[in-house]
Amino acid sequence: MKKKILFSLLVIALIVVACNKTVFTGRKSLNLIPAGELNQMSFAEYKSFLSQNKTLTSGKDVDLVKRVGNDIKAAVEVYYKSKNLQGDLKNFAWEFSVVDDPNTVNAFCMPGGKVVVYTGILKVTQNEDALAAVMGHEIAHALANHGNERMSQGLVAQLGLSSLQVALSQKPSQTNDLLLAAAGAGTQVGILLPFSRKHESEADEIGLYLMSMAGYNPSAAVPFWDRMNKMGGSRPPEFLSTHPDPSKRSQRLKELEPKARAYAIRYPVPGSSKRK
Repeated sequence: MKKKILFSLLVIALIVVACNKTVFTGRKSLNLIPAGELNQMSFAEYKSFLSQNKTLTSGKDVDLVKRVGNDIKAAVEVYYKSKNLQGDLKNFAWEFSVVDDPNTVNAFCMPGGKVVVYTGILKVTQNEDALAAVMGHEIAHALANHGNERMSQGLVAQLGLSSLQVALSQKPSQTNDLLLAAAGAGTQVGILLPFSRKHESEADEIGLYLMSMAGYNPSAAVPFWDRMNKMGGSRPPEFLSTHPDPSKRSQRLKELEPKARAYAIRYPVPGSSKRK
């Protein structure tokens, strides 16, 4: 009995210590994995992912994705500096890659700022502002530590808190699968699904602020998501499987537009490639 009580207290203490507050929204989340350790896994998986996919190294699509990505990166750095939170970005190693796959409508950002955009989604974005909505949304996932939170939930659900260190050190296949799923590169099922809808809504909000600060028009977000939802008739792309209800999402984004524009005025980003 005493051992059970001690273990319960240890679990509670671990959860309290691992609580993280999300920048922009202030939402508290469970982050069990140290950022440095998570990013080390993330960078290794990112490198492996690129080696297994047809990654473009030049061309208009690459130039476009890198230009928009760097604009949003600059907005992130300006905002974090204004809040004296530069240290939160020390483990980021930004990189923007394009995978040549016209049949895959997807994009994701792994922990530490490793962003992947498939050429398939560029047919839906149609313009830089909409691409900024996508990339801002995906980068927001990384900034809000959604990958860490989802991995933490997955580790707890599948392996148990007592097996956390064992999982990280001795079960790389399982933890790597969780990492890819947590980044949006895999399929989210079971216990993670309800939580990820909250993450998507939060990423919508933060992403809208980021794209606006970076010089892009936040009004482009709603038409883009409308185009995404119209794809495939009654079966939208898997990219949207855990996203909010379309009508509620559109309404929320419209409500947030004035606040996003206010962010652009309050936190101007000098030298961005596109200004409103």
